[in-house]
Amino acid sequence: MTFRMLQPARAVFVCVLMTLALTALAGCSFQPDEDVWEISGPVFGTGYHISVVLPEDHEKLEALAKGIEQVLDGVDASMSTWQEDSELSRLNRRKDQSDWIPVSDALFEVLAKSEEISRLTDGAFDVTIGPVVNLWGFGPKARPEQIPSDEDLARALAATGYEQLVLRSDPPAVKAAIPQYIDLSAIAKGYGVDVVARYLDSEGIEAYLVEIGGEIRTHGRKPDGDVWKLAIEQPVEGAQHSVNRIVSLPSRAMATSGDYRNYYESEGRRFSHTIDPETGRPVNHNLASVTVIADDCMTADALATGFTVMGYERASELATRDNIPAYFIIRTENGFKGHQTPAFSSYVTP
Repeated sequence: MTFRMLQPARAVFVCVLMTLALTALAGCSFQPDEDVWEISGPVFGTGYHISVVLPEDHEKLEALAKGIEQVLDGVDASMSTWQEDSELSRLNRRKDQSDWIPVSDALFEVLAKSEEISRLTDGAFDVTIGPVVNLWGFGPKARPEQIPSDEDLARALAATGYEQLVLRSDPPAVKAAIPQYIDLSAIAKGYGVDVVARYLDSEGIEAYLVEIGGEIRTHGRKPDGDVWKLAIEQPVEGAQHSVNRIVSLPSRAMATSGDYRNYYESEGRRFSHTIDPETGRPVNHNLASVTVIADDCMTADALATGFTVMGYERASELATRDNIPAYFIIRTENGFKGHQTPAFSSYVTP
């Protein structure tokens, strides 16, 4: 994913079905003095759509739109690997990372959460996999003319490993005996959702839905009193969109990871953007998509990626053991089949 703000955000009234990777099913039966308003714009190589519930107030909406741009610009300036002057890019360029390197509170927060999810998933989620991601052409560098050789992969993998990163919370800093190239693309989008939600909380917005590239966080209820309803997309390739499952999401976060959108084909083979940190190769199994619900979106985002790497059997066992709401869509010879953990069942809408 790229980190770019291409044009100013816009604030417009909406009362329609938002067709997204995850579609927000917002109702249109409102209280007399409140409506659902959408603030949207491009970011991170995708787009954001933020629905807020409040009476008509164009000045407030414009102020919110500017504030949202500012907080997302802050994430961009801190965590982008596509911007050469971002905090993360400057860190990645350091040839000596063996001594404590001060980092911002925001970057430390995401690195600490990344370490937590890495340990939980036994390394299936690993932000140090950046050199391998770049080797396969899914980072800011150009796509390779041919797939990486075993030797190239071995060299790139030798420089990775989440255990290499050492964090210090006070004051926030990071170090690594072997210089690391950190790629936060599998968690920063979720973090962006979270910081927008925090901003809306600080502005007194009591009901909202924040969506960035399909990662979502909700709070409160719509004007008709109903909770926010979301559709999990059927994992089919191309421009076609269809619904696999509808869930109700009351003040929680939800993220989906899948292999059916971001991939390329080379030498007659299909390569997913999700890289297994153990093998250094794109995942290749029957798990088409994973949806995870959590208290915050960066947790849901990172877990969805980690579960995708793990595959259905391992991920389902972990999610069930730790009471994590997760929904898995498996490819079978007879089409797609959905499996949910017990904790996910309470969110499903009949």
